[in-house]
Amino acid sequence: MKMVAAARMRRAQNSILSSRPFAVKMEEAVRDLALLEVTTAAGDRSAQIHPFFRPKREDSLGLIFITADKGLCGAFNTNLLRHAVDWLKRHQGKQVFAAVVGRKGRDFMHRLRGPEIQIASELVGVFPKASYAHAELVAGAMLPAFMEGKLGSVTILYNEFKSAVQQRVVETQLLPIPVPEPAENARKLPYRFEPDRDELLAALLPRHLKAQIYRALLESQAAELAARMNAMDSATKNASELMDGLTLWMNRTRQAIITREIAELVSGAEALAS
Repeated sequence: MKMVAAARMRRAQNSILSSRPFAVKMEEAVRDLALLEVTTAAGDRSAQIHPFFRPKREDSLGLIFITADKGLCGAFNTNLLRHAVDWLKRHQGKQVFAAVVGRKGRDFMHRLRGPEIQIASELVGVFPKASYAHAELVAGAMLPAFMEGKLGSVTILYNEFKSAVQQRVVETQLLPIPVPEPAENARKLPYRFEPDRDELLAALLPRHLKAQIYRALLESQAAELAARMNAMDSATKNASELMDGLTLWMNRTRQAIITREIAELVSGAEALAS
């Protein structure tokens, strides 16, 4: 399992390195557009800010929860479930609609399912072959609900791949898109919209959000494989140490038995000789 996880992790890591630049640059562009939107709406009341930038109702929240499908990966799922419990406690009393990716998270949400927690979408068997189509399915369960005003915000919770030996639980607000604070001496961004600002934002922002979800899926996929590789390596070392200890104990026990039998034979021979 360690060798298989290591081989798959290398492929997953390459996927992350390929997708990160696009996601980061898209996020930078959206931040600039968000700042421009707020500035324009403040200066011109007729200019409406895009719905993805506007905070909605506060009594209904969306949660995209990404876990693994299987165990045997150390504390990967445990840390996520613990963080999800903390998030639910912080928003106790509010309606939560969850889009769950991974069998562990799905089972966890089904156990908590009730009037305040509902599952809007669930995907299992995605890893280790997560694709952009899966990100579109998750986004399709959340973005229309936010646009219609059914959700006040959407948060994504997943494990980020830092390195082969380190993973970090990340909680990020996906919607409404965070608007950066304008700097005191910030220059105006030289943006020109063609053919139309609203048309461009309507096409760009959903693509940006889907790219962020896809990036989270890839991060979680690589983090799971890294955690499984480390867990199997630790299991192999522990098993080797246990086998060495048991082998030493067995050899000592056998030596003691042989020594006792020799002593009994010598004592019997001396008894016969006398």
